Amino acid sequence: MTPDISELELHRTALTGHCYRILGSILDAEDAVQETMVRAWKSLDRFEGRSSLRTWLYRIATNVCLDLLSQRSRRMRPIEDGPVGTVDSALEERPRTHWLEPVPDALAIPADTNPLELTMMRQSIRLAFVAALQHLPPRQRVALLLADVLGWSAAEIAECLETSTAAVNSALQRARATLAARQVQYDEPLSEEASALLDRYLDAFHRYDVDELVALMREDVTLSMPPFALWLKGPDTIREWLLGRGSECRGSLLVPVSANGSPAFAQYRRAPDGGYRAFALIILELRDGAIAAWNAFLDAGTLFPRLGLPLEREAEVGTAAG
Repeated sequence: MTPDISELELHRTALTGHCYRILGSILDAEDAVQETMVRAWKSLDRFEGRSSLRTWLYRIATNVCLDLLSQRSRRMRPIEDGPVGTVDSALEERPRTHWLEPVPDALAIPADTNPLELTMMRQSIRLAFVAALQHLPPRQRVALLLADVLGWSAAEIAECLETSTAAVNSALQRARATLAARQVQYDEPLSEEASALLDRYLDAFHRYDVDELVALMREDVTLSMPPFALWLKGPDTIREWLLGRGSECRGSLLVPVSANGSPAFAQYRRAPDGGYRAFALIILELRDGAIAAWNAFLDAGTLFPRLGLPLEREAEVGTAAG
């Protein structure tokens, strides 16, 4: 029996996660999935059922992404884009298409993912991992994801990419060697200790206690703020930034959210009318019981609606310091 459009839609979230890992952009991933759905719908009469509908859709999505990658340059993080800055460095912007973008968990991980797969799904959308993937040539990138995230065999990948099994195995070997050389470090599981650290972070930010915030950081901590190219390193420099040019964040409201499989907060800054306006999606990377990276994505107009959050909020008594 030929599938209908509703059956295709059941796979939208999983496909979005797949396309996001390849492309490093939620907007590009959404476009790729929409194109996948269009191509699939037009080809449904030719779907023979030799593979599952899910596998068939992944093949289409993978090739849509490869088409897009042939037209676009690699996305990156500020820490890869230039030398470390200072609190006096200019705030130079790069276009949205230049940067690796975050993704809300709910748009990339299906709600019915089983517990055994959930850890892998969360790890595979971590910022550090997706950033490392962008250093791989496109076909190596998709081969690695199909093998290590989706569990496809080399033969299945070869059929998808219209190449040989030997070529796939070679691509996988090179891709894994590249990632190993980049020493990708995953965030720690959210232990009780990590949860306590996040509670301290949230409380300190609401009180804008900069000394407490800095006390939660590793010595090699980084702070980045796309679309600005500037990034800072080290607790002392970040402390100076927070007390100086970053002090406009005093009085902000933070709302815990789920993004990139990591601890994250939607930041609302105080508005002149007494309410709050969307400002940034903060994603923290934790390592060794401390904050290793503070990533503040400032494209709130794009990100907050995808998190299901309003761009403006009324003042909430007792939530943020003045």
